[in-house]
This record gives sequence, C-alpha cells and structure tokens, in this order.
Amino acid sequence: MGFISGMIVGIAIGMGLIVAFARHESARSKRRSDLAKMIAEFARMTVEDSRKLLPPKFYPSWVVFTRRQKFSSLNWLNSQLEKIWPYVNEAASELIKSNVEPILEQYKPIILSSLTFSKLTLGTVAPHFTGISIIEEDSGPNGVTMEFEMQWDGNPNIVLDIKTRVGVVLPVQVKNIGFTGVFRLIFKPLVNEFPAFGAVCFSLKEKKDLDFTLKVVGGDISSIPGISDAIEETIRDAIEDSITWPVRKIIPIIPGDYSNLELKPVGTLEVKLVQAKNLTNKDLIGKSDPFAVMFVRPLRDRTKTSKTINNQLNPIWNEHFEFIIEDASTQHLTIRIFDDEGIQAAELIGCAQISLKDLEPGKVKDVWLKLVKDLVVHRDNKDRGEVHLELLYCPYGVDKSFKNPFDPDYSLTTFEKTLKSEADEESENLTRSSPRRRSNVIVRGVLSVTVISAEDLPVVDLMGKADPFVVLMLKKSEKKLKTRVVNESLNPIWNQTFDFVVEDGLREMLILEVWDHDTFGKEKIGRVLMTLTKVILEGEYQETVPLDAAKSGNITFYLKWTPQHKYRDP
Repeated sequence: MGFISGMIVGIAIGMGLIVAFARHESARSKRRSDLAKMIAEFARMTVEDSRKLLPPKFYPSWVVFTRRQKFSSLNWLNSQLEKIWPYVNEAASELIKSNVEPILEQYKPIILSSLTFSKLTLGTVAPHFTGISIIEEDSGPNGVTMEFEMQWDGNPNIVLDIKTRVGVVLPVQVKNIGFTGVFRLIFKPLVNEFPAFGAVCFSLKEKKDLDFTLKVVGGDISSIPGISDAIEETIRDAIEDSITWPVRKIIPIIPGDYSNLELKPVGTLEVKLVQAKNLTNKDLIGKSDPFAVMFVRPLRDRTKTSKTINNQLNPIWNEHFEFIIEDASTQHLTIRIFDDEGIQAAELIGCAQISLKDLEPGKVKDVWLKLVKDLVVHRDNKDRGEVHLELLYCPYGVDKSFKNPFDPDYSLTTFEKTLKSEADEESENLTRSSPRRRSNVIVRGVLSVTVISAEDLPVVDLMGKADPFVVLMLKKSEKKLKTRVVNESLNPIWNQTFDFVVEDGLREMLILEVWDHDTFGKEKIGRVLMTLTKVILEGEYQETVPLDAAKSGNITFYLKWTPQHKYRDP
C-alpha cells in the first residue's frame, strides 16, 4: 500500500544523508578511502577472528561488542523515528493519498466502478527497524545499497469509499495492519558534490508478512459476496507491483538523467497453458466453468486471461501467452484459476506460482503445479487440483544460435534441426517489437505415433480381463485413428504406427484414449493428453506414462516429428 512507500521515502532521504556524509568525507583522499576499506574488513571480522590475529596483550577493548552495543545505532534510529513520527504522519498522509488513489484505480477489480480514500492517516505507532545491512555485491563501484528490515503493527485510520457497478456505495475501513518486510535503498550515482549521491531508489525487496482486515463502517462486508476478496486482492496486487522488487521508485536528489536506474526488460517468458485436472467444484448444480488468469506483474494490461471452459473440472486450454521479464532472478509467474459466475464476481478455485530462477534459458520446462487457496498462507491441505504449464524463458542479447520455437525471429539451438526454412531467413529482418511475431507462427509437419503397449490395465470384464484398443486423436483438427483390439489382456502389445499431417504443431494436441471393446458397447479405461512441443523440439522420443482417469495402467508410445515448413499466417 502506498502509505508504506510514502513513509519509506522520508526515511530513505534521511538515511541517504547519513550515507552521503560518510561518502563525501571518504572521497576527499585516497588514503582515507583505503582506510575505510580496511575498517570495513575489520567490521566483518568476528571476535574469534580478531583473537587469532592479536595476542592478548595487544587485544584492544574496542573490538569486543556485546549484542546490545552492536545494535545501539539501530535502537537510536528507532527512537528518533518515534520522536518525528507525528510530523511524518501529518506531512505524508495527503501526499500518500494523492499518489495511491491512481494506483488503486489501475488495479481496481471489474466489479467496482470507483475506489477512493475518504480518510487516511498513518496512526500513532511508528514502524520499528529490526535490521540494517549494506549489500556490497549489489552496490557496484558507483553506488551504495542498503537493506532495512522493518516491522509495523500500525493503527492507521484508513477508510476507502467504494462504489460497485450496481450502484452500491460502501465506506470500507482498513484495520489491524501488520507488516514485516525488507526495504532496499540504492544511493546512486556517487558524485563529488553534496549530498554525495545523485538519486535514491527504494523498493520492497522482501514481503515477509502482510495482514489486515476490512470492515464496512456501520455494516458487515461479508453481506456483499465477492467485495471483500476483490478489495483485498486489489490492495495486495498494488503492493506487489507498485513498490516490490524489481520495481523501484527513483527520487532525484541532484538534477540529472537517471534513466539508467529505471526498470528495463531483459527477456520474454513464453507460457503454454495446457490443462488442469481434478479442480474443486464451486457450483451446486453442474460443474465449475474454469478460466485462468496469469501474470508476472499484476498490471492490468500485462495480465493474461484464458478462455472459459464450461461445465468442466478437467479443462483443456492449450493456449499461448507471452510476458515481459525485468529480473529473472527474482520474478515469478502467478496463475489463478477461477470459476466463471457470469455477472457475479468469479470465485477463486486455486492459485499457484513458479519462480523464473527455476527455468533454464532456452529450454522448455514442463510442469504440473498444485493449486492452493493462498500463496501467502502455505498451509493448505485441501486438494484443489493442479494445472499443467509449458514454460520457456528467452533472455535478450543472446547470439543468433539461440532460437525460440514460438517465435521465428528468435533462435533456439535445440530447435534448429526442425524449424529451418526459407521463412526463417525472412524473419531475420523482423524486429522483436513486431506484435504478430508469435501468434502467427505456423509449424507444419508429419507426426508419427507408434502405440507400443500398455501395462497393468484395470479389470473391466466379468472374467477378470479386458479387450483394449487405443483411439488416437488430434484435438484441433479432430482427426481420429485407432489400433486393433487385443482380446482378453491387461498387458496388451500393439506395435502399430500411425501418421498424422499436422497443420499447426504449436497449437495441436495428441490424445491417446484406451478403450475396452465389448459386444454390447465400449467403455473408456483412461487417456493420455500431450502437446507436440517436446517432439517438435527433440525430433523423436519414447515415453511410458500413467493413464489419467484410470484406476491403474501405463501406456508406452514412440513419437517422431518430420518437419515440412514453417510460415506466418497472412
């Protein structure tokens, strides 16, 4: 919330002045700079290290610090902050209000028509700093990076006036705020004039805990379904994207160009939302109508929404999305699965998250993520289902040998053998900014599927056997083929090969369904559903996978991809 960021601005400037004096003095001579480095090395020494270096008779008393003495400067900072807090509260409240309202408007949920402050004061309780450190590895030769761990159990008076699209106006009070986090301050660049740095950047480096309650003034917010969750989600999203690292706020101290400190894209994340299974049913009649919302940063224009699959707890989307990445080491992809409730607010089924640092650049990662109720509270034993994603992170600035299978303007080594064509040569002249580059990529080829065998199929017949056969389907083109029937076997062997001409490999899916043949009908045993991404990337592979929706059983198959050519839709 913006009041936290406004408060930290004043503290940042004050701390910046402290750092400025130290840097200004140390810059006067190289000798003093060298001495400062030596003192810094001593500061990192433990008492045990110093005792090893110095004999007892030469061991000075000033290297011995009790825990209380060591944090005396932190206690001083907290005591000073308590003294000036009433003035900070008075000066910051109006500034915060004017700056935060546009942010809340940007993140406002669809069911609300307006979201404004009618009251905003920070209260009488000042934040408490519990730790301070200098991050030398991130400071660089021309800056200083500091991190402050802060705890705030505040009593602010914050009232939001909200208006729904159906005309209901409610004053909602934000109460019982509890916050613990780490703020990062970057003083950069260092200069030879007072206050010794040109600008200060601040960001919420780590949000350890954030709790608050919402209460309608004179009423119960739970009486209006969806409002409480929508406002809470708005507040959390606003914090997540307005001041959370790698987003940073830049405050110029000395006039100059500080565009190099601004957040810049470093790559793209390609996401294929494949499917979900075993979703929790939110409807009393029928089944949920799930859709997915995904984002790296929860900006409205950078949040992606899938199509809705009606009346289905095992939806198949197979949709592509692309996200801009600013810091692959700290950012993550968030996915939320909702049940579409029509004109009412959609109900959350579950959510999941994956860190981009877990992705190897240029390599497609196939993952199943378990859905939970809340990403903040990790204790969630309820089974809400899982979601299947294919992820590919492509950093900028790599050489031409690196190709992206979802974008012919961008190479990816493992993809070269399957996607070389004249269209690739033309695409070299296209820029990354082309809005049509990925959505219009067409990959054509022949998919050869060898259905080898199945094992440990469940008993279907009264005689303790089954008469299995396999139906092969391409989901998009709706092409179907099937194997022969193997009578009275729970471990059938087929070894049959089928060829499919695929017109759009990146958006096609292969479905293998195992059925039991019976004189009086057919019964589905289970199925396997897969994208063609892996076979297009690798050319060919063999795999044994368990059957979905079956009590038991695995199926073994072999896939081979023979490319024809790749082109763009006009």
